[in-house]
Amino acid sequence: MITAPKRHIVFASAAIFLVILAIAGLASFGSGALERTMIVFFVSLIGVAGIGVYSGNSGILSFGHVGFMGIGAYCASLLTLPVPLKTATLPNLPSWLATTQLDFVLATLIAVLFVGVVAAIIGAAIGRLEGSAATIATLGLLIIVHGVTIGWRDVTRGAQTFFGVPRETTLWTAAIACVIALIAARLYRDSISGLRLRAGRDNAIAANAVGINIQKERLVSFIVSAMIMALAGALLAHFLGAFSPKKFYFTDTFFLLSMLIVGGMSTVTGAFTGAVVITLITEILRRFESGFTLFGFEMPTIFGTTQIGIGLIILFAMFRKANGLAGLKEWEERLFDREISPQNAPTASQPIEEHTELQASGLVMQFGGLTAVNDVSFTLKPGEIFGLIGPNGSGKTTVMNMLSCVLKPTVGSVKLGDTELIGRKSNEVANFGIARTFQNIRLFPDLTVYQNVHVAALSTRQGKNAEARTYAALHRLGLLDRADEDSGTLSYGDQRRVEIARALACEPTLLFLDEPAAGMNREETDDLMETLRKLCAELGIGILIVDHDLKLINELCDRVAVLNEGKMIAEGTPEEVRNNPAVVEAYLGRSA
Repeated sequence: MITAPKRHIVFASAAIFLVILAIAGLASFGSGALERTMIVFFVSLIGVAGIGVYSGNSGILSFGHVGFMGIGAYCASLLTLPVPLKTATLPNLPSWLATTQLDFVLATLIAVLFVGVVAAIIGAAIGRLEGSAATIATLGLLIIVHGVTIGWRDVTRGAQTFFGVPRETTLWTAAIACVIALIAARLYRDSISGLRLRAGRDNAIAANAVGINIQKERLVSFIVSAMIMALAGALLAHFLGAFSPKKFYFTDTFFLLSMLIVGGMSTVTGAFTGAVVITLITEILRRFESGFTLFGFEMPTIFGTTQIGIGLIILFAMFRKANGLAGLKEWEERLFDREISPQNAPTASQPIEEHTELQASGLVMQFGGLTAVNDVSFTLKPGEIFGLIGPNGSGKTTVMNMLSCVLKPTVGSVKLGDTELIGRKSNEVANFGIARTFQNIRLFPDLTVYQNVHVAALSTRQGKNAEARTYAALHRLGLLDRADEDSGTLSYGDQRRVEIARALACEPTLLFLDEPAAGMNREETDDLMETLRKLCAELGIGILIVDHDLKLINELCDRVAVLNEGKMIAEGTPEEVRNNPAVVEAYLGRSA
Protein backbone atom coordinates (compact mmCIF):
# COMPACT_ATOMS: atom_id res chain seq x y z
CA MET A 1 0.00 0.00 0.00
CA ILE A 2 1.22 3.48 -0.92
CA THR A 3 0.66 6.22 1.65
CA ALA A 4 1.33 9.22 -0.63
CA PRO A 5 -1.47 10.75 -2.73
CA LYS A 6 -1.86 8.95 -6.06
CA ARG A 7 -1.11 12.01 -8.13
CA HIS A 8 2.24 12.44 -6.35
CA ILE A 9 3.25 8.92 -7.38
CA VAL A 10 1.92 9.37 -10.92
CA PHE A 11 3.80 12.63 -11.43
CA ALA A 12 6.99 11.23 -9.85
CA SER A 13 6.92 8.04 -11.96
CA ALA A 14 6.18 9.95 -15.15
CA ALA A 15 9.00 12.40 -14.45
CA ILE A 16 11.49 9.58 -13.81
CA PHE A 17 10.46 7.85 -17.05
CA LEU A 18 10.61 10.98 -19.20
CA VAL A 19 13.85 12.41 -17.76
CA ILE A 20 15.83 9.16 -17.96
CA LEU A 21 14.64 8.37 -21.47
CA ALA A 22 15.33 11.95 -22.57
CA ILE A 23 18.91 11.71 -21.27
CA ALA A 24 19.36 8.35 -23.00
CA GLY A 25 17.89 9.71 -26.23
CA LEU A 26 20.23 12.71 -26.28
CA ALA A 27 23.24 10.54 -25.43
CA SER A 28 22.45 8.13 -28.26
CA PHE A 29 23.12 10.96 -30.75
CA GLY A 30 26.46 11.79 -29.14
CA SER A 31 29.88 10.20 -29.34
CA GLY A 32 30.76 6.75 -28.06
CA ALA A 33 32.52 8.34 -25.09
CA LEU A 34 29.36 10.23 -24.12
CA GLU A 35 27.30 7.08 -24.43
CA ARG A 36 29.68 5.18 -22.16
CA THR A 37 29.62 8.04 -19.65
CA MET A 38 25.83 7.94 -19.58
CA ILE A 39 25.79 4.18 -19.02
CA VAL A 40 28.07 4.63 -16.03
CA PHE A 41 25.84 7.50 -14.86
CA PHE A 42 22.71 5.31 -15.02
CA VAL A 43 24.42 2.44 -13.18
CA SER A 44 25.71 4.87 -10.54
CA LEU A 45 22.26 6.38 -10.15
CA ILE A 46 20.80 2.92 -9.54
CA GLY A 47 23.47 2.33 -6.89
CA VAL A 48 22.81 5.66 -5.17
CA ALA A 49 19.08 5.00 -5.13
CA GLY A 50 19.74 1.54 -3.70
CA ILE A 51 21.84 2.87 -0.81
CA GLY A 52 19.27 5.62 -0.27
CA VAL A 53 16.45 3.10 0.21
CA TYR A 54 18.20 1.88 3.34
CA SER A 55 20.31 4.80 4.55
CA GLY A 56 17.86 7.54 3.65
CA ASN A 57 14.85 5.91 5.25
CA SER A 58 16.57 4.38 8.29
CA GLY A 59 19.07 7.18 8.97
CA ILE A 60 21.91 4.63 9.19
CA LEU A 61 24.73 5.40 6.78
CA SER A 62 25.85 2.18 5.07
CA PHE A 63 29.38 1.57 3.82
CA GLY A 64 28.59 -2.03 2.91
CA HIS A 65 26.07 -1.85 0.11
CA VAL A 66 28.71 -1.81 -2.63
CA GLY A 67 29.46 -5.34 -1.39
CA PHE A 68 25.98 -6.38 -2.56
CA MET A 69 26.77 -4.72 -5.87
CA GLY A 70 29.84 -6.96 -6.13
CA ILE A 71 27.90 -10.11 -5.22
CA GLY A 72 25.34 -9.28 -7.91
CA ALA A 73 28.09 -8.68 -10.46
CA TYR A 74 29.83 -12.01 -9.85
CA CYS A 75 26.58 -13.97 -9.59
CA ALA A 76 25.15 -12.66 -12.86
CA SER A 77 28.51 -13.00 -14.63
CA LEU A 78 28.95 -16.63 -13.59
CA LEU A 79 25.53 -17.40 -15.04
CA THR A 80 26.17 -15.68 -18.40
CA LEU A 81 29.81 -16.67 -18.86
CA PRO A 82 30.20 -19.03 -21.87
CA VAL A 83 30.52 -22.68 -20.83
CA PRO A 84 33.80 -23.30 -22.73
CA LEU A 85 35.40 -20.30 -21.03
CA LYS A 86 34.25 -21.48 -17.60
CA THR A 87 35.62 -24.96 -18.30
CA ALA A 88 38.98 -23.53 -19.31
CA THR A 89 39.45 -20.86 -16.63
CA LEU A 90 37.36 -22.09 -13.69
CA PRO A 91 37.83 -25.87 -13.68
CA ASN A 92 36.76 -26.31 -10.05
CA LEU A 93 33.29 -24.82 -10.39
CA PRO A 94 30.38 -27.04 -9.29
CA SER A 95 29.18 -29.05 -12.27
CA TRP A 96 25.72 -27.48 -12.34
CA LEU A 97 27.23 -24.01 -12.52
CA ALA A 98 29.99 -24.98 -14.96
CA THR A 99 27.43 -26.25 -17.48
CA THR A 100 24.93 -23.39 -17.06
CA GLN A 101 24.75 -20.45 -19.45
CA LEU A 102 21.75 -18.13 -19.21
CA ASP A 103 20.72 -14.99 -21.04
CA PHE A 104 21.50 -11.63 -19.43
CA VAL A 105 17.96 -10.79 -18.24
CA LEU A 106 17.35 -14.14 -16.53
CA ALA A 107 20.83 -14.17 -14.98
CA THR A 108 20.29 -10.64 -13.61
CA LEU A 109 16.93 -11.62 -12.13
CA ILE A 110 18.48 -14.65 -10.40
CA ALA A 111 21.35 -12.52 -9.10
CA VAL A 112 18.91 -9.96 -7.68
CA LEU A 113 16.89 -12.66 -5.91
CA PHE A 114 20.02 -14.38 -4.60
CA VAL A 115 21.35 -11.12 -3.14
CA GLY A 116 17.94 -10.57 -1.55
CA VAL A 117 18.30 -13.86 0.34
CA VAL A 118 21.86 -13.01 1.41
CA ALA A 119 20.71 -9.57 2.57
CA ALA A 120 17.90 -11.11 4.62
CA ILE A 121 20.42 -13.20 6.56
CA ILE A 122 22.87 -10.34 7.08
CA GLY A 123 20.17 -7.73 7.75
CA ALA A 124 18.65 -9.81 10.53
CA ALA A 125 21.88 -9.30 12.47
CA ILE A 126 22.70 -5.71 11.50
CA GLY A 127 19.09 -4.63 12.14
CA ARG A 128 19.58 -5.23 15.87
CA LEU A 129 22.26 -2.54 16.04
CA GLU A 130 21.70 1.18 16.46
CA GLY A 131 23.42 4.31 15.14
CA SER A 132 27.18 4.24 14.79
CA ALA A 133 27.37 0.54 15.73
CA ALA A 134 25.19 -0.33 12.72
CA THR A 135 27.30 1.90 10.46
CA ILE A 136 30.53 0.21 11.58
CA ALA A 137 28.88 -3.18 11.01
CA THR A 138 28.17 -2.25 7.38
CA LEU A 139 31.82 -1.31 6.98
CA GLY A 140 32.72 -4.75 8.30
CA LEU A 141 30.31 -6.24 5.75
CA LEU A 142 32.15 -4.52 2.89
CA ILE A 143 35.53 -5.81 4.11
CA ILE A 144 34.20 -9.35 4.60
CA VAL A 145 32.66 -9.50 1.11
CA HIS A 146 35.90 -8.20 -0.38
CA GLY A 147 37.92 -10.78 1.54
CA VAL A 148 35.65 -13.66 0.52
CA THR A 149 35.78 -12.53 -3.11
CA ILE A 150 39.57 -12.58 -3.11
CA GLY A 151 39.80 -15.85 -1.18
CA TRP A 152 37.25 -17.85 -3.21
CA ARG A 153 39.53 -18.31 -6.19
CA ASP A 154 37.75 -21.34 -7.60
CA VAL A 155 34.66 -19.20 -8.23
CA THR A 156 35.82 -15.58 -8.51
CA ARG A 157 39.43 -15.98 -9.76
CA GLY A 158 40.52 -14.25 -6.57
CA ALA A 159 42.30 -10.93 -6.93
CA GLN A 160 42.78 -11.52 -10.66
CA THR A 161 40.55 -9.97 -13.29
CA PHE A 162 37.27 -11.77 -13.92
CA PHE A 163 37.05 -11.61 -17.74
CA GLY A 164 34.96 -12.91 -20.59
CA VAL A 165 31.63 -11.49 -19.38
CA PRO A 166 29.27 -10.81 -22.32
CA ARG A 167 28.92 -7.05 -22.81
CA GLU A 168 25.14 -6.91 -22.79
CA THR A 169 24.59 -3.57 -21.04
CA THR A 170 23.69 -1.03 -23.68
CA LEU A 171 22.61 2.58 -23.19
CA TRP A 172 18.94 1.68 -23.43
CA THR A 173 19.30 -1.39 -21.22
CA ALA A 174 20.87 0.77 -18.50
CA ALA A 175 18.22 3.46 -18.97
CA ILE A 176 15.30 1.04 -18.65
CA ALA A 177 16.86 -0.61 -15.59
CA CYS A 178 17.41 2.85 -14.07
CA VAL A 179 13.74 3.76 -14.54
CA ILE A 180 12.68 0.51 -12.85
CA ALA A 181 15.08 1.02 -9.92
CA LEU A 182 14.14 4.67 -9.32
CA ILE A 183 10.42 3.97 -9.42
CA ALA A 184 10.92 1.02 -7.05
CA ALA A 185 12.87 3.26 -4.65
CA ARG A 186 10.18 5.95 -4.88
CA LEU A 187 7.38 3.48 -4.24
CA TYR A 188 9.22 2.01 -1.26
CA ARG A 189 9.75 5.44 0.29
CA ASP A 190 6.00 6.07 0.39
CA SER A 191 4.96 2.52 1.17
CA ILE A 192 3.69 1.69 4.66
CA SER A 193 7.05 0.10 5.46
CA GLY A 194 8.95 3.15 4.21
CA LEU A 195 6.78 5.57 6.19
CA ARG A 196 7.18 3.49 9.35
CA LEU A 197 10.94 3.34 8.89
CA ARG A 198 11.20 7.11 8.40
CA ALA A 199 9.21 7.54 11.62
CA GLY A 200 11.66 5.24 13.40
CA ARG A 201 14.54 7.24 11.94
CA ASP A 202 13.16 10.45 13.41
CA ASN A 203 12.36 9.06 16.87
CA ALA A 204 12.68 5.38 17.72
CA ILE A 205 10.99 5.61 21.15
CA ALA A 206 7.92 7.35 19.76
CA ALA A 207 7.78 4.91 16.84
CA ASN A 208 7.74 1.96 19.23
CA ALA A 209 4.96 3.65 21.21
CA VAL A 210 2.66 3.66 18.16
CA GLY A 211 3.27 0.00 17.35
CA ILE A 212 6.14 0.17 14.84
CA ASN A 213 8.57 -2.75 14.82
CA ILE A 214 11.66 -0.84 13.72
CA GLN A 215 13.90 -3.90 13.36
CA LYS A 216 11.40 -5.50 10.99
CA GLU A 217 11.12 -2.37 8.84
CA ARG A 218 14.91 -2.00 8.71
CA LEU A 219 15.18 -5.58 7.48
CA VAL A 220 12.66 -4.99 4.70
CA SER A 221 14.52 -1.85 3.65
CA PHE A 222 17.88 -3.65 3.80
CA ILE A 223 16.63 -6.40 1.48
CA VAL A 224 15.05 -4.02 -1.04
CA SER A 225 18.15 -1.81 -1.15
CA ALA A 226 20.48 -4.82 -1.55
CA MET A 227 18.43 -6.12 -4.50
CA ILE A 228 18.66 -2.74 -6.23
CA MET A 229 22.43 -2.78 -5.65
CA ALA A 230 22.61 -6.26 -7.18
CA LEU A 231 20.88 -4.91 -10.30
CA ALA A 232 23.51 -2.16 -10.53
CA GLY A 233 26.30 -4.72 -10.12
CA ALA A 234 24.96 -7.00 -12.85
CA LEU A 235 24.63 -4.07 -15.25
CA LEU A 236 28.14 -2.82 -14.50
CA ALA A 237 29.70 -6.26 -14.96
CA HIS A 238 28.04 -6.71 -18.34
CA PHE A 239 29.10 -3.22 -19.39
CA LEU A 240 32.77 -3.63 -18.45
CA GLY A 241 33.16 -7.25 -19.57
CA ALA A 242 36.06 -7.62 -17.12
CA PHE A 243 36.47 -6.49 -13.53
CA SER A 244 38.27 -7.29 -10.28
CA PRO A 245 37.26 -7.23 -6.59
CA LYS A 246 38.73 -3.76 -6.08
CA LYS A 247 35.99 -2.40 -8.37
CA PHE A 248 33.52 -3.07 -5.54
CA TYR A 249 35.48 -1.68 -2.64
CA PHE A 250 36.34 1.66 -1.06
CA THR A 251 36.73 3.79 -4.21
CA ASP A 252 33.27 3.09 -5.58
CA THR A 253 31.80 3.28 -2.07
CA PHE A 254 33.27 6.78 -1.75
CA PHE A 255 31.83 7.94 -5.08
CA LEU A 256 28.33 6.56 -4.47
CA LEU A 257 28.15 7.90 -0.91
CA SER A 258 29.35 11.30 -2.11
CA MET A 259 26.45 11.39 -4.58
CA LEU A 260 24.05 10.40 -1.82
CA ILE A 261 25.33 12.97 0.69
CA VAL A 262 25.56 15.86 -1.77
CA GLY A 263 22.14 15.25 -3.30
CA GLY A 264 20.30 14.22 -0.16
CA MET A 265 19.85 10.81 1.46
CA SER A 266 16.13 10.96 2.06
CA THR A 267 14.71 11.25 -1.46
CA VAL A 268 14.97 9.86 -4.98
CA THR A 269 15.17 13.49 -6.10
CA GLY A 270 18.30 13.79 -3.96
CA ALA A 271 19.82 10.64 -5.47
CA PHE A 272 19.31 12.03 -8.97
CA THR A 273 20.64 15.47 -8.02
CA GLY A 274 23.74 14.04 -6.36
CA ALA A 275 24.48 11.69 -9.25
CA VAL A 276 24.25 14.55 -11.76
CA VAL A 277 26.44 16.93 -9.73
CA ILE A 278 29.17 14.40 -8.89
CA THR A 279 29.23 12.95 -12.43
CA LEU A 280 29.67 16.41 -13.96
CA ILE A 281 32.35 17.43 -11.49
CA THR A 282 34.18 14.12 -11.90
CA GLU A 283 34.29 14.51 -15.69
CA ILE A 284 35.57 18.08 -15.37
CA LEU A 285 38.24 17.32 -12.76
CA ARG A 286 39.54 14.29 -14.63
CA ARG A 287 40.45 16.56 -17.53
CA PHE A 288 42.50 18.74 -15.18
CA GLU A 289 44.14 15.85 -13.34
CA SER A 290 46.73 15.19 -16.07
CA GLY A 291 47.78 18.86 -16.20
CA PHE A 292 46.46 21.88 -18.08
CA THR A 293 47.36 25.35 -19.31
CA LEU A 294 46.07 28.36 -17.40
CA PHE A 295 46.75 31.85 -18.80
CA GLY A 296 49.87 30.58 -20.53
CA PHE A 297 51.18 28.69 -17.49
CA GLU A 298 51.56 24.92 -17.62
CA MET A 299 49.99 23.37 -14.55
CA PRO A 300 51.63 20.11 -13.43
CA THR A 301 49.93 16.77 -13.02
CA ILE A 302 48.12 16.57 -9.69
CA PHE A 303 47.16 13.05 -8.74
CA GLY A 304 43.93 12.70 -6.75
CA THR A 305 42.40 15.93 -8.05
CA THR A 306 39.04 14.24 -8.53
CA GLN A 307 38.91 12.79 -5.01
CA ILE A 308 40.07 16.07 -3.47
CA GLY A 309 37.43 18.03 -5.38
CA ILE A 310 34.64 15.66 -4.40
CA GLY A 311 35.79 15.73 -0.79
CA LEU A 312 35.59 19.51 -0.75
CA ILE A 313 32.09 19.39 -2.24
CA ILE A 314 30.99 16.95 0.48
CA LEU A 315 32.34 19.30 3.15
CA PHE A 316 30.56 22.25 1.56
CA ALA A 317 27.29 20.31 1.37
CA MET A 318 27.53 19.21 5.00
CA PHE A 319 28.18 22.76 6.21
CA ARG A 320 25.69 24.60 4.02
CA LYS A 321 23.15 21.93 3.05
CA ALA A 322 23.13 19.32 5.80
CA ASN A 323 20.14 17.55 4.23
CA GLY A 324 21.63 17.65 0.71
CA LEU A 325 20.90 19.90 -2.22
CA ALA A 326 17.41 18.41 -2.68
CA GLY A 327 16.49 18.56 1.01
CA LEU A 328 14.07 16.18 2.72
CA LYS A 329 11.16 16.34 0.27
CA GLU A 330 10.58 14.94 -3.19
CA TRP A 331 10.11 17.57 -5.88
CA GLU A 332 6.38 16.92 -6.29
CA GLU A 333 5.80 17.18 -2.53
CA ARG A 334 6.94 20.80 -2.75
CA LEU A 335 4.50 21.53 -5.58
CA PHE A 336 1.36 19.69 -4.52
CA ASP A 337 -0.41 19.48 -1.18
CA ARG A 338 -2.40 16.48 -0.05
CA GLU A 339 -5.64 18.38 -0.72
CA ILE A 340 -7.31 17.60 2.59
CA SER A 341 -10.77 19.04 2.69
CA PRO A 342 -12.14 19.54 6.22
CA GLN A 343 -15.66 19.45 4.80
CA ASN A 344 -15.27 16.07 3.10
CA ALA A 345 -12.85 14.38 5.50
CA PRO A 346 -14.34 11.63 7.69
CA THR A 347 -14.21 12.82 11.29
CA ALA A 348 -16.36 10.41 13.29
CA SER A 349 -14.48 8.39 15.89
CA GLN A 350 -16.06 5.14 17.01
CA PRO A 351 -16.76 4.54 20.72
CA ILE A 352 -14.42 2.04 22.34
CA GLU A 353 -15.97 -1.43 22.52
CA GLU A 354 -13.53 -2.91 25.05
CA HIS A 355 -13.93 -1.90 28.66
CA THR A 356 -10.90 -3.51 30.29
CA GLU A 357 -9.27 -1.89 33.28
CA LEU A 358 -5.55 -1.60 33.88
CA GLN A 359 -4.22 -2.95 37.19
CA ALA A 360 -0.75 -1.95 38.41
CA SER A 361 0.35 -3.97 41.44
CA GLY A 362 3.41 -3.55 43.62
CA LEU A 363 5.55 -1.73 41.07
CA VAL A 364 9.19 -1.31 42.09
CA MET A 365 11.87 0.22 39.85
CA GLN A 366 15.50 0.21 40.90
CA PHE A 367 18.39 1.78 39.02
CA GLY A 368 21.47 0.31 40.65
CA GLY A 369 21.24 1.33 44.29
CA LEU A 370 18.52 3.93 43.68
CA THR A 371 14.88 2.97 44.17
CA ALA A 372 12.95 5.33 41.88
CA VAL A 373 9.54 3.71 42.46
CA ASN A 374 8.63 1.73 45.55
CA ASP A 375 5.51 -0.45 45.81
CA VAL A 376 3.05 1.56 43.70
CA SER A 377 -0.40 0.09 42.96
CA PHE A 378 -3.56 1.53 41.38
CA THR A 379 -6.22 0.83 38.75
CA LEU A 380 -7.29 2.77 35.67
CA LYS A 381 -10.70 2.21 34.13
CA PRO A 382 -11.97 3.15 30.66
CA GLY A 383 -14.11 6.28 30.80
CA GLU A 384 -12.32 7.92 33.73
CA ILE A 385 -9.54 10.48 34.01
CA PHE A 386 -6.92 9.51 36.56
CA GLY A 387 -4.27 12.04 37.61
CA LEU A 388 -0.79 11.17 38.82
CA ILE A 389 0.98 14.05 40.55
CA GLY A 390 3.93 14.65 42.81
CA PRO A 391 7.01 16.81 43.26
CA ASN A 392 9.85 16.69 40.73
CA GLY A 393 11.71 13.39 40.91
CA SER A 394 8.87 11.57 42.62
CA GLY A 395 8.76 8.82 39.96
CA LYS A 396 5.71 9.80 37.89
CA THR A 397 7.29 9.39 34.45
CA THR A 398 9.05 6.21 35.58
CA VAL A 399 5.66 4.72 36.50
CA MET A 400 4.26 5.67 33.10
CA ASN A 401 7.28 4.12 31.36
CA MET A 402 6.70 0.86 33.24
CA LEU A 403 3.01 0.84 32.34
CA SER A 404 3.85 1.29 28.64
CA CYS A 405 6.69 -1.29 28.71
CA VAL A 406 9.43 1.22 27.95
CA LEU A 407 10.94 0.09 31.27
CA LYS A 408 10.66 -3.36 32.83
CA PRO A 409 9.99 -3.04 36.58
CA THR A 410 12.31 -4.73 39.03
CA VAL A 411 9.26 -6.13 40.80
CA GLY A 412 5.54 -5.87 40.11
CA SER A 413 2.74 -6.61 37.71
CA VAL A 414 0.80 -4.64 35.10
CA LYS A 415 -2.33 -6.36 33.81
CA LEU A 416 -4.81 -5.23 31.20
CA GLY A 417 -7.77 -7.37 32.13
CA ASP A 418 -6.26 -10.86 32.32
CA THR A 419 -3.29 -10.02 30.07
CA GLU A 420 0.09 -9.50 31.73
CA LEU A 421 2.02 -6.70 30.01
CA ILE A 422 5.32 -6.99 31.87
CA GLY A 423 7.96 -8.50 29.60
CA ARG A 424 6.33 -7.41 26.36
CA LYS A 425 8.04 -5.14 23.87
CA SER A 426 7.04 -1.49 23.87
CA ASN A 427 5.89 -1.66 20.24
CA GLU A 428 3.35 -4.37 21.18
CA VAL A 429 1.57 -2.27 23.80
CA ALA A 430 -0.23 0.00 21.31
CA ASN A 431 -2.07 -3.00 19.87
CA PHE A 432 -3.39 -3.80 23.33
CA GLY A 433 -5.16 -0.45 23.31
CA ILE A 434 -2.62 1.69 25.19
CA ALA A 435 -1.27 4.88 23.61
CA ARG A 436 0.86 7.60 25.15
CA THR A 437 2.60 10.93 24.82
CA PHE A 438 5.94 11.91 26.35
CA GLN A 439 7.27 14.43 28.85
CA ASN A 440 9.61 15.79 26.18
CA ILE A 441 7.80 16.05 22.86
CA ARG A 442 8.68 13.14 20.59
CA LEU A 443 7.29 13.85 17.14
CA PHE A 444 8.64 12.69 13.78
CA PRO A 445 9.85 16.18 12.84
CA ASP A 446 10.73 15.43 9.21
CA LEU A 447 7.22 14.08 8.54
CA THR A 448 4.12 16.19 8.04
CA VAL A 449 1.39 16.47 10.64
CA TYR A 450 -0.76 14.10 8.58
CA GLN A 451 2.05 11.55 8.26
CA ASN A 452 2.75 11.68 12.01
CA VAL A 453 -0.82 10.72 12.76
CA HIS A 454 -1.35 8.41 9.78
CA VAL A 455 1.67 6.22 10.55
CA ALA A 456 0.24 5.57 14.01
CA ALA A 457 -3.11 4.56 12.55
CA LEU A 458 -1.42 2.29 9.99
CA SER A 459 0.64 0.56 12.66
CA THR A 460 -2.20 -0.31 15.06
CA ARG A 461 -5.44 -2.29 14.85
CA GLN A 462 -4.00 -4.09 11.77
CA GLY A 463 -4.26 -0.77 9.93
CA LYS A 464 -8.06 -1.04 9.65
CA ASN A 465 -9.81 2.26 8.83
CA ALA A 466 -6.45 4.00 9.13
CA GLU A 467 -7.40 6.98 7.00
CA ALA A 468 -10.68 7.55 8.82
CA ARG A 469 -8.92 7.30 12.20
CA THR A 470 -6.30 9.77 11.01
CA TYR A 471 -8.83 12.38 9.92
CA ALA A 472 -10.89 11.88 13.06
CA ALA A 473 -7.87 12.45 15.32
CA LEU A 474 -6.78 15.52 13.35
CA HIS A 475 -10.31 16.89 13.52
CA ARG A 476 -10.66 16.39 17.27
CA LEU A 477 -7.40 18.24 17.95
CA GLY A 478 -8.16 21.00 15.43
CA LEU A 479 -5.29 20.14 13.09
CA LEU A 480 -6.96 19.42 9.75
CA ASP A 481 -5.97 22.79 8.31
CA ARG A 482 -2.31 22.16 9.25
CA ALA A 483 -2.11 18.57 8.04
CA ASP A 484 0.42 19.25 5.26
CA GLU A 485 2.82 21.28 7.41
CA ASP A 486 6.04 19.72 8.68
CA SER A 487 5.47 18.87 12.33
CA GLY A 488 8.94 20.08 13.31
CA THR A 489 8.07 23.64 12.24
CA LEU A 490 4.99 24.00 14.48
CA SER A 491 4.79 25.96 17.72
CA TYR A 492 5.30 24.11 20.98
CA GLY A 493 1.61 24.00 21.80
CA ASP A 494 0.68 22.72 18.34
CA GLN A 495 3.34 20.03 18.55
CA ARG A 496 1.73 18.88 21.78
CA ARG A 497 -1.61 18.63 20.00
CA VAL A 498 -0.04 16.61 17.18
CA GLU A 499 1.43 14.20 19.71
CA ILE A 500 -1.99 13.70 21.32
CA ALA A 501 -3.65 13.30 17.91
CA ARG A 502 -1.07 10.67 17.00
CA ALA A 503 -1.84 8.73 20.18
CA LEU A 504 -5.57 9.07 19.56
CA ALA A 505 -5.21 7.65 16.03
CA CYS A 506 -4.14 4.36 17.62
CA GLU A 507 -7.78 4.03 18.75
CA PRO A 508 -6.75 3.35 22.35
CA THR A 509 -8.89 2.25 25.24
CA LEU A 510 -6.38 3.86 27.60
CA LEU A 511 -4.44 7.04 26.91
CA PHE A 512 -1.34 8.04 28.91
CA LEU A 513 -0.50 11.75 28.78
CA ASP A 514 2.79 12.94 30.25
CA GLU A 515 2.49 16.69 30.93
CA PRO A 516 0.28 17.36 27.88
CA ALA A 517 -0.34 21.00 28.83
CA ALA A 518 3.34 21.89 29.18
CA GLY A 519 4.14 24.93 27.05
CA MET A 520 0.49 25.85 26.52
CA ASN A 521 -1.10 29.10 27.63
CA ARG A 522 -4.27 29.08 29.75
CA GLU A 523 -6.61 29.30 26.75
CA GLU A 524 -4.88 26.36 25.04
CA THR A 525 -4.95 24.40 28.30
CA ASP A 526 -8.69 24.99 28.71
CA ASP A 527 -9.28 23.81 25.13
CA LEU A 528 -7.21 20.71 25.84
CA MET A 529 -9.25 19.92 28.98
CA GLU A 530 -12.47 20.20 27.00
CA THR A 531 -11.07 17.84 24.35
CA LEU A 532 -10.03 15.29 26.95
CA ARG A 533 -13.44 15.42 28.63
CA LYS A 534 -15.08 14.70 25.26
CA LEU A 535 -12.74 11.76 24.65
CA CYS A 536 -13.86 10.19 27.91
CA ALA A 537 -17.53 11.00 27.52
CA GLU A 538 -17.97 10.22 23.81
CA LEU A 539 -15.43 7.43 23.23
CA GLY A 540 -15.12 5.89 26.66
CA ILE A 541 -11.33 6.26 26.74
CA GLY A 542 -9.60 6.04 30.10
CA ILE A 543 -6.91 8.69 30.59
CA LEU A 544 -3.88 8.65 32.86
CA ILE A 545 -2.47 12.15 33.07
CA VAL A 546 0.78 13.32 34.66
CA ASP A 547 1.08 17.09 35.00
CA HIS A 548 2.34 19.85 37.26
CA ASP A 549 -0.63 22.08 36.47
CA LEU A 550 -2.67 21.52 39.64
CA LYS A 551 -5.56 23.60 38.29
CA LEU A 552 -5.82 21.23 35.33
CA ILE A 553 -5.58 18.15 37.57
CA ASN A 554 -8.22 19.44 40.03
CA GLU A 555 -10.71 20.46 37.35
CA LEU A 556 -10.19 17.53 34.99
CA CYS A 557 -9.53 14.37 37.00
CA ASP A 558 -12.04 11.99 38.54
CA ARG A 559 -9.39 10.46 40.79
CA VAL A 560 -5.88 11.52 41.74
CA ALA A 561 -2.87 9.64 43.11
CA VAL A 562 0.14 11.39 44.66
CA LEU A 563 3.72 10.13 44.56
CA ASN A 564 6.54 11.36 46.78
CA GLU A 565 10.06 9.91 46.70
CA GLY A 566 8.80 6.95 44.69
CA LYS A 567 5.98 6.01 47.10
CA MET A 568 2.25 6.56 46.74
CA ILE A 569 1.18 8.74 49.66
CA ALA A 570 -2.45 9.44 48.76
CA GLU A 571 -5.24 8.44 46.37
CA GLY A 572 -8.81 9.68 46.04
CA THR A 573 -10.91 12.48 44.61
CA PRO A 574 -9.17 15.82 43.96
CA GLU A 575 -10.81 17.29 47.07
CA GLU A 576 -9.72 14.40 49.29
CA VAL A 577 -6.16 14.63 48.00
CA ARG A 578 -6.01 18.42 48.48
CA ASN A 579 -6.91 18.02 52.14
CA ASN A 580 -4.54 15.12 52.82
CA PRO A 581 -1.83 16.22 55.32
CA ALA A 582 0.81 14.01 53.69
CA VAL A 583 0.21 15.72 50.33
CA VAL A 584 0.37 19.20 51.86
CA GLU A 585 3.64 18.28 53.55
CA ALA A 586 5.10 16.85 50.33
CA TYR A 587 4.36 20.03 48.38
CA LEU A 588 4.72 22.76 51.03
CA GLY A 589 6.89 21.23 53.75
CA ARG A 590 6.19 20.12 57.33
CA SER A 591 5.68 23.68 58.57
CA ALA A 592 2.61 24.11 56.33
